Amino acid sequence: MVKKLVYMVMLAAFVCALAVPAAFAAEKAPAASGSELLVADFDSGEKPNNIGGDFGAWSKDPTDFSQGCTEAFDSVNRYGTKGFGMKLEYSVESKNPAYNGFWMFLQNLDASKYDNVAFRVKGDAKIGYTTVFKVELKNASKQVGRYYVTNITDQWQDVVIPLKDFKGITDYSNLTEFVIVFEDRIASNKKGVIYLDDLRFTKNK
Repeated sequence: MVKKLVYMVMLAAFVCALAVPAAFAAEKAPAASGSELLVADFDSGEKPNNIGGDFGAWSKDPTDFSQGCTEAFDSVNRYGTKGFGMKLEYSVESKNPAYNGFWMFLQNLDASKYDNVAFRVKGDAKIGYTTVFKVELKNASKQVGRYYVTNITDQWQDVVIPLKDFKGITDYSNLTEFVIVFEDRIASNKKGVIYLDDLRFTKNK
């Protein structure tokens, strides 16, 4: 009887120990406010994003070294006074068709109650940058919405894109991915650096 009691106590302690990390994870999980859902502020300097999604750079042809994109956390070029921004260094200078960029998983996010996708962006004044690039939103139904962002400068600006302005997508209840695309045919600078911060979904006031 004593052995059984000791066993039960040890089992209960083990279960409690397992529950602590789970409780901690729940405490750290992001919560949406009434008017805004922060997807990625990059302030931790590590993956995943604020809603648990992975992200990274991609290239049309990784074997073509004259084109490509790399991502890096940047503690100098950030929006605000703390944390990090995301540095995207790209090149579409190849003699071959070239496009590349940055992807981020949205974890089947239901954004149907929001009106816009928004983010901070600026170009690198010393290295150079394109003033135009494409943004895509993808959903679980394989729809791809496209929108071209223009008039990028070397100063931080808040880009707010109405979801209704994305061409090619009609369902925002299960978003899977956010993508930035640098394209050789439209880039005003074939090589450069763009900084990104504070990706979020917002409601109109």
